[in-house]
Amino acid sequence: MSKPIFVLNGPNLNLLGTRRPEVYGRTTLADVERSVREHAERLGLGIEFMQSNHEGALVDEIQRAREEAAGIVINPAAYTHTSVALHDALEAAELPVVEVHLSNVHRREEFRHRSFVSPQAEVVIAGAGPQGYLMALDYLARR
Repeated sequence: MSKPIFVLNGPNLNLLGTRRPEVYGRTTLADVERSVREHAERLGLGIEFMQSNHEGALVDEIQRAREEAAGIVINPAAYTHTSVALHDALEAAELPVVEVHLSNVHRREEFRHRSFVSPQAEVVIAGAGPQGYLMALDYLARR
């Protein structure tokens, strides 16, 4: 079996569906995971899905991905705008990376317009809601 795609989710995404539904929608992270797994199965991809509110846990998963994954889909959430550690871990992973954001960060507060992750991503998908994860899988499957 080929290596899986790691789908990593940052802080507060465990609150999807209840936190600011006017921005992030009513879809829960469990709903996202279910649709990601179903889509990955249709594409013949394996998935490792995880969420953490802790930057170091995400760095640990990215480092694990270096040896165990074919690519990374990451929604770094608030760490997008603050984490040099995620930037450096993604650079060291030397894997294809797709950065996903549920909302269009460029239509939001100015501080959300800067991403430390984007320079390490081949593709950035913002504003497509949960569909963005499926688009990321489509990209990696065709890559």
